[in-house]
Amino acid sequence: MIGRNSRQSGGAGNLVNVQKPGGCRAWRAARLLAFGCFGLAAAQSAEISSGPGGGGLSYAHDVQPKVPWSIHIIRVPRQKSVYQFHAAHAQKHALGLTPVSEQIKQLGAEPGLPVAAVNGDYYQRDGAYAGDPRGLQIMDGELLSAPAGTASFWVDAIGEPHATNTVSRLQVTWPDGTASPIGLNGPRPAAGIELYTPALGASTKTAKGRELVLERKDNQPWLPLQASKSYPARVRETREAGDTPIAPGTMVLSIGPSAPASVPRPPVGAELILSTATLPALRGVKTALSGGPVLVANGKRLRIEASGSESYQVSSMMERHPRTAVGWNDDCFFLVTVDGRQKEVSVGMTLNELGTYLANLGCRNAINLDGGGSATLWCEGAVKNRPCDGFERPVANALVVLQKKK
Repeated sequence: MIGRNSRQSGGAGNLVNVQKPGGCRAWRAARLLAFGCFGLAAAQSAEISSGPGGGGLSYAHDVQPKVPWSIHIIRVPRQKSVYQFHAAHAQKHALGLTPVSEQIKQLGAEPGLPVAAVNGDYYQRDGAYAGDPRGLQIMDGELLSAPAGTASFWVDAIGEPHATNTVSRLQVTWPDGTASPIGLNGPRPAAGIELYTPALGASTKTAKGRELVLERKDNQPWLPLQASKSYPARVRETREAGDTPIAPGTMVLSIGPSAPASVPRPPVGAELILSTATLPALRGVKTALSGGPVLVANGKRLRIEASGSESYQVSSMMERHPRTAVGWNDDCFFLVTVDGRQKEVSVGMTLNELGTYLANLGCRNAINLDGGGSATLWCEGAVKNRPCDGFERPVANALVVLQKKK
C-alpha cells in the first residue's frame, strides 16, 4: 500500500508553454495541486498526460533547452490511493539481468496492473552472480538480498515510505552457541559465509569450500525467507566440493575455504539458527530496494560531498550523468529519470543538481537510484526516456507501481 504520513508537502512553481494531450482530466481537475507538486519553475516546455488506470497517476516531460535537460516525471497520488509499490527482479529470481520493460511483462497481472516503473538498485554486471543487487531487496515480502549499509527505499507494514541506511545483522548461531555473520545470495568471500535460498537458482555457483544443506526443523518458520526473523534449521547433508544443488524447500550455508578454523563443523542432524536481523528492523516489509545516497530528508536538500560517500564513485556523484530517483511528500510520490550523456538533448545532472530539482519538485524525502545507462522510466506501456546507450539496458531490478485489483 502507498500510504500517507502526517508531514506537510512542499514546493511550488509554474509550468510554461504547457501542452496537454487528451486524457489529462486529473491534471485539469486539480491544476493547483498538480502544479504545486511538480514545481517546474525553470521549465521551458512540458508535456503532461494522464497515466493508465484512471487513478490519478500522471506523466510529465520537462524540457529545459538552455542546459539542456530532459526530465521525465511520474506523479503517483497517495491520498485514497489505488496504487502500491512492487520491487521486481529479473526473471523473478535473486540473480539475472533483463530490461525494465521485460521485468514488467514477467510480472503478469496477478500482483496488480503495472502502470509505471523505474530501474532500481546498483548491481553486479557480469560473472556467475550477474544481477546480484549491491544492497537490500525485498520482493513480495521475500528477502532476496541483504542490506549493505547503504541507503535503501522501503515501504513499511502500514504503507509508509522510508529512505535511510540499512545494515545487515544476518548471522548463523551454531550448535555450540557461537555466532558468525553471513551474507545472502551473493558471491561468497573466500573467508566468509553465505546463505543461499532457492531464489538464487539451481545451485550455489560456488567453488570449493564446505557447504551445509539445511532443512526445516519441525514446523518452525521457513521459506520464503523474510527480514528480521529467526529460522531454526537442521543439517541434512554436508558437501565439500562447492556448487551445491539447492533443492526446493532447502537452503545452503556455504563456508569459504579460507574461513577461520574456529568456524564450527556441525554434523548431519545438528541444529542451528539463522537470523535475518537488520538495522532498522524490516519485519513485515513487502517492498524494499537499495540505491543511494539520500538526496532530500525531512524537507531539506542534503549536500552530497566527495568524502563520506559510502560505496558511490566520487566522479559519478560530482559529474553530470543520467539519473533515476524516487521521492515523495504527503500528497504524492515522484518517479524521476533525467536523460544524460547526450549533449544536444540532455547532459544529465550531478547528484546535487538532482537533489535541488527534487526539492523544488515538492519532494520532502528522496533517494537516488542507479543511473547512467541503467536509467529507465516506463509508463503508458512504453519507455518514456531516452537511454544514453541508445537502447534499454538489462538491469537487475525495478521499482514498479501497480494498480491494485478491485
